[in-house]
Amino acid sequence: MIKKIRTKLQNLFIAGLLVLLPISITVFILTFIFQKLDNLLSPAFVKLLILLGLPLVKGQSIPGLGFVATIVIIIFTGLITKNILGRKLFSLGEIIVERIPVARSIYSGAKQIIDAVSKSQLDAFNKVVMVEYPRKGLFSLGFVTCEARGEIQENTNKSVVNVFIPTTPNPTSGLLIFVPKDDIMPLSMSVEEGIKLVVSGGIVTPTKVSGNLQHKKELKS
Repeated sequence: MIKKIRTKLQNLFIAGLLVLLPISITVFILTFIFQKLDNLLSPAFVKLLILLGLPLVKGQSIPGLGFVATIVIIIFTGLITKNILGRKLFSLGEIIVERIPVARSIYSGAKQIIDAVSKSQLDAFNKVVMVEYPRKGLFSLGFVTCEARGEIQENTNKSVVNVFIPTTPNPTSGLLIFVPKDDIMPLSMSVEEGIKLVVSGGIVTPTKVSGNLQHKKELKS
């Protein structure tokens, strides 16, 4: 009897955890971002308002002011970079940053990631596949990022693609493998469904969607 109660409580605890954990993580991340942005610029703008003659006490904080100021700065930066002069100033700033040893490495790495994600040619992120990994007879879920290029493709006899193999339950970590197109098994599920499958450890399994054969032909073409 005690064992049944314990098992029931464990199942209820896991069920509640699966519901509350995503909500808690979302609230935590959004709160963290809001507080950081707010604390970053709020003091400076309060001082500016005081200089403008507004009735504020020095050191007084206005919740949300820094966050709003950050949004305004981002929009203003985008507005500036839309004209020729703004783009030239931005290019000049990049040249200066690239001459600073430590800042150069951080900036170039971040820029490469952002450029890669923003390029329209990487719509291959929408492809979910299965590959025989880590050995023959075992299969792993993966996400195609793009076709292999440069030295990687030149040193292989077959046309290969880059496949990201995520880990469970954190799909943001994993490993990158290079798989011949003929060894890829495309799936009809969306990236969102694939991520749910990974995060849930296989508990949330999407239903099979027709058209998988056509999807496979498109991926291998």
